[in-house]
Amino acid sequence: MSASELMAQVGQTYRSDWLTVDQPMITAFADLTHDWNFLHVDPPRAAEAGFGGTIAHGFLTISLIARLRTASDRPLFGGFKSGVNYGFEKMRLIAPVRAGSRIRGSFHVAAVSERNPGKWLEECDVTIGIEGEQRPALSARWLTLHLE
Repeated sequence: MSASELMAQVGQTYRSDWLTVDQPMITAFADLTHDWNFLHVDPPRAAEAGFGGTIAHGFLTISLIARLRTASDRPLFGGFKSGVNYGFEKMRLIAPVRAGSRIRGSFHVAAVSERNPGKWLEECDVTIGIEGEQRPALSARWLTLHLE
């Protein structure tokens, strides 16, 4: 994809397939990050806390954005040497992702601008929805720098 093809995506929205966030995934993330808070790894205690069971780490939900993007119906990028994560703006963790829930990403290309010759900044509004839930798990503006 060239810069002009990237710019043509402004205003388009792409969606991923559903992804199950199960207890083994949550536990693996807890082990990787050494964050063994009972809300994530102890179903009986998490149920007593009012969640009905364990919930995914907010940072796990954030980290799944890249996976959901690659599983979306958005065309693959070509014509760029690389794309690098440039950060987030306006990120909010809105609703918990309970163990066993299915999530999917919605990616709305809000803006593309040339920062420097051959460096393009993409602003993408991301929403992570939870199947059967009214409120999303996450809302953010994701910034990606594409290098020609």
